[in-house]
Amino acid sequence: MDQNTIFEGKTAAVWSYFSFLGLLIAFSMNSEPKNPFAAFHIRQSLGLTLLFILLTLPLGFFDTWLVSGPFLITFFVLWLYGIISAFQGHTQPIPLVGELFQKVFTKK
Repeated sequence: MDQNTIFEGKTAAVWSYFSFLGLLIAFSMNSEPKNPFAAFHIRQSLGLTLLFILLTLPLGFFDTWLVSGPFLITFFVLWLYGIISAFQGHTQPIPLVGELFQKVFTKK
């Protein structure tokens, strides 16, 4: 990916990591023309957000710090990894789950 593509898509890529509202803003910013760098980070953020929601529902029944503490720390680290990657202009998938997000959310 060339530096111009990264530069043009960096704002949408970073926005995608700021809550669900940021994800919606990034989707609209990347509607036309599509930027591959922004699309990569939108897919990463969408996957991370959906995974967080899906895992939070069952964890709500075990609301202790022994369970929710490591869960929240892990998601914070993954979120931080994604946003730092977007700021630095890298397209490295989020560890453990990023490759899956790219496969699931890429149009074929």
